[in-house]
Amino acid sequence: MSRKKEKSQNNFDYNELGLRLVNQMDRLTFDRIGQEVIQNINYNQHKLKYGQSIAKLNDAIGPFENAVIIAAGPSIKKMDPISVIKDKEFNGKVVATESGLYYCLKNGIVPDLVVTIDPHKYRIVRWFGNPNLTKEELENDDYYRRQDMDETFSNERKTNDELINLINDHCKGMPIALSTGSSKAVVDRVISVGMDIYWFNPMLDEPNIDASHTMAIHRQNKLPCVNCGGNVGTAAWMILDAVLTAKRIALTGFDYSYYIDTSYVQTQYYNDAVDIFGEGNLDEFFTKIHNPILDKWFYTDPAYLWYRNSFLEMVIDANCVTYNCTNGGILFGDNIIFCRLEEFLEECA
Repeated sequence: MSRKKEKSQNNFDYNELGLRLVNQMDRLTFDRIGQEVIQNINYNQHKLKYGQSIAKLNDAIGPFENAVIIAAGPSIKKMDPISVIKDKEFNGKVVATESGLYYCLKNGIVPDLVVTIDPHKYRIVRWFGNPNLTKEELENDDYYRRQDMDETFSNERKTNDELINLINDHCKGMPIALSTGSSKAVVDRVISVGMDIYWFNPMLDEPNIDASHTMAIHRQNKLPCVNCGGNVGTAAWMILDAVLTAKRIALTGFDYSYYIDTSYVQTQYYNDAVDIFGEGNLDEFFTKIHNPILDKWFYTDPAYLWYRNSFLEMVIDANCVTYNCTNGGILFGDNIIFCRLEEFLEECA
């Protein structure tokens, strides 16, 4: 098998603003969504009866060694990993982030597990199909139609209706690792579909500090706390490693970046960046990174770079072997095997 296990290198074209923000992202993220997460956790306390602890997830998934995570980075539409999975007749587990669920279902793959963590009040439920989607929500939020993702989302009403049908038809009884910090809309939708819920708490801070929010919510509901690394893709990987004890995990759609020819307008945090720094200062907000394995440049924002750096710290302590099969993006470094998905699947055969 031809593969590369790369040493970390200084491939960054940093700017001062972007670097300062990366170093503050932990605090900035909690300031932005921390209270929303805590409010959702408190609300969901009476919904816990509809599921069970993530500690029981092994019973639902069963024994396995190999897994592929389908996330929703921009490489997905270029690399189409599901076509490779189907061609190679992979017999391991397929785990989807909620944002990768539509891609899986419309291509005939029913994931063995779905993971969701984001607390957003109305955006995340759209990945499950929102039966209560309003015209006002469509008009006021360009999140889906603006970004560099599956083009079908530009026709938001049609795609939402398709998702409702796909989820209703294929997801009853499907295991879902559901963060207690998820919104009411997501929780209600998951319950109404009849998904098999496994609850966990997202770690909000270090559990051993004074007045830890993480320990407070654990004492409240007694559920395990998962270090999600700030994003659902890393959460899925952590659950596979720490809860389900997978031996080998392949990552797809883990770009944590954008292709160099992507317009700033198509990036996830564009509106936030413009509001804070102004249209004329966006070059200072983004950071270019050279991927030496692919010999290609990508660019990223402070949030994605924080996710990437957090993953590289977390993988040091992992028990699994991690393969980045995204074939793009900026997630490379020690303890990650960067290879094509075909190579990973051949090793698993």
